[in-house]
Amino acid sequence: MPILNRAAELEDEVRAWRRHLHENPEILYEVHETAAFVTGKLKQFGVDEVVGGLGQTGVVGIIHGRGQGNRVIGLRADMDALPLTEISQKPWASRQAGKMHACGHDGHTAMLLGAAKYLAETRNFNGSVAVIFQPAEEGGQGALAMVEDGLMDRFGICEVYGMHNMPGMPLGTFAIRKGGIMAAPDKFVITIKGRGSHAAEPHKAIDPIAIGAQIVQGLQMIAARNANPVRSVVVSVTQFHAGTTHNIIPEEAVLTGTVRTHDEAVQDLAEQRLREIATGIAASHGATAEVEYERPCPVTVNHASETDHAARAARDIVGDANVNADVDPSMAGEDFAFMLKSRPGAYIMIGNGQTAGLHNPAYDFNDEALVYGMSYWIRLAEQRLAD
Repeated sequence: MPILNRAAELEDEVRAWRRHLHENPEILYEVHETAAFVTGKLKQFGVDEVVGGLGQTGVVGIIHGRGQGNRVIGLRADMDALPLTEISQKPWASRQAGKMHACGHDGHTAMLLGAAKYLAETRNFNGSVAVIFQPAEEGGQGALAMVEDGLMDRFGICEVYGMHNMPGMPLGTFAIRKGGIMAAPDKFVITIKGRGSHAAEPHKAIDPIAIGAQIVQGLQMIAARNANPVRSVVVSVTQFHAGTTHNIIPEEAVLTGTVRTHDEAVQDLAEQRLREIATGIAASHGATAEVEYERPCPVTVNHASETDHAARAARDIVGDANVNADVDPSMAGEDFAFMLKSRPGAYIMIGNGQTAGLHNPAYDFNDEALVYGMSYWIRLAEQRLAD
């Protein structure tokens, strides 16, 4: 089954939706206009039930099939943008200062809306499809908020599926794997407290900058010498804040960063060693280090059977050669993990072509991917609700 003819017919309309959303990005849970746009479209399509305000600003539409059946599958798209200033110079570039769709959630939302329109027209399935439009994927745990607000139980969802575009993957390709596909994106803050002095008298100081530099280097030993080399871990210090002028050694320095793992035992090891390294190096120089460590999201783990179903649907659209069913796991994080902890399901990547990378101010979703994503959602829904 190649690209659906009806999906191709909808392409211009869906592209217009996508570009409208791109021009009007919203952040985290403040996706009120986006949610209203989605709600209006779902009602226009004749979706049987449209519920807003789930997980603060999430939207769910329920589409009943023609046949009998009680099974409900969930298809999820994220709606929120990022706090970046766009530099793409596209005619549909963001109109909101300091906000842009730099991760393609505009495309995700548009593709799922297109699929919802088709499914509401045809209803060629048994049971029901829940189309899920989620806020606050970008660091706000919007998936968890929707789950805790009763998403799965309220609508009787038995399986749930997600999709994300991937720059660098060719158009018309998909990638997936069983087990962990996205990492647990832990974050940390290390506050080093020393003693300040005039820069001309460093012997009177306990220099938190020099200590911080040693801690940055020391943390690299977690991956290099502490963790089993066949079990992935990434430790990245991404901010180093200290001082106010050129001739004062400050009293305090602050390091922030992230730890990425696919294994809970490695995650525990990394947190333990990070604390030991930071406090130990600081203490050896007469300073102190306070460590704040957060685990905002677990590993995104694809369920085996549902991964097979997702791969099969993708192959039906683009052919065997264009579906990688054993892609390398990513060290990026994804809060769809919370939905996969609540129900069996799978998360798949769709090719975005040779575009700027995700979270890049020059990024733009590739509209040529829209028909592939719509066709995948439609095929997956009809396939999973065929009996």
